[in-house]
Amino acid sequence: MINPYLIHPATIMEKIREADSIHTYRLRLNDEETRRNFRFAAGQFNMVYLFGVGEVAISIVSDPEEPERLDHTIRSVGRVTSAIAQLQPGETLGIRGPFGQGWPLEAVRGHDVVIVTGGLGCAPVVGAIDYMFRRRRHYGSVKIIHGVKTSRDLLFHERFEAWGKQPDTEVLLASTRPDETWRYHVGVVTDLFERVTLDPAKTMVFMCGPEIMMRLGVPILMRRGIPATAIYVSLERHMECGIGLCGHCQMGPYFLCKDGPVMRYDLVEPWLGRGGV
Repeated sequence: MINPYLIHPATIMEKIREADSIHTYRLRLNDEETRRNFRFAAGQFNMVYLFGVGEVAISIVSDPEEPERLDHTIRSVGRVTSAIAQLQPGETLGIRGPFGQGWPLEAVRGHDVVIVTGGLGCAPVVGAIDYMFRRRRHYGSVKIIHGVKTSRDLLFHERFEAWGKQPDTEVLLASTRPDETWRYHVGVVTDLFERVTLDPAKTMVFMCGPEIMMRLGVPILMRRGIPATAIYVSLERHMECGIGLCGHCQMGPYFLCKDGPVMRYDLVEPWLGRGGV
């Protein structure tokens, strides 16, 4: 068990540019024993710490079966992430974690899976998608539905192309403000929900992205026969401690840093879109 209070140094092995101000950092924990004991589930997050600056909660986007390689996709938007953006391979970050609850990958074995994401919101589910495709025979059909505002917002281009070539897999993309290079659907991501074939009795849904997408999109899926108990969402809140003490990530009766960030939709639906809870 990794001590959640300790910060473990990790070396940046690779820095991969995904888009303007967005990079994936491939990290390797420096201490051999820590590497050997570190385990995480797809959908969990780490607190990524820059010494002398601070820390920020970032989803782990690599495969849980490769714990020695920790990938985190980070957008430069604030004081800590802007400072991290200046780092290069060979430099050091700190890792504290992993924290939270991940995707129910064992529970969805044998089921069809619909994955709905928006913008950079796809990062929390990337590890789960890779996990399923590396064990493809254990899962049914996979539908990946992803929406962005502009064409430049489409991250993980190579991954989407590779996923679309998998057997019994469909990848649907949408943009509300595409440029002339866009060759997919023009409109909001929820437009695509009617385009996929579903067997509600054997389908489970993973969804992450803006909460407005969840509040508008889940009712469409439910009208198609998928129950709220078969829909899981990954939620974002400001997380500072990772262990449910500071209260910044409280959502109704839940603390998303430990009860989430992945939660069953019927449990959190009353609190979505409500300020101050």
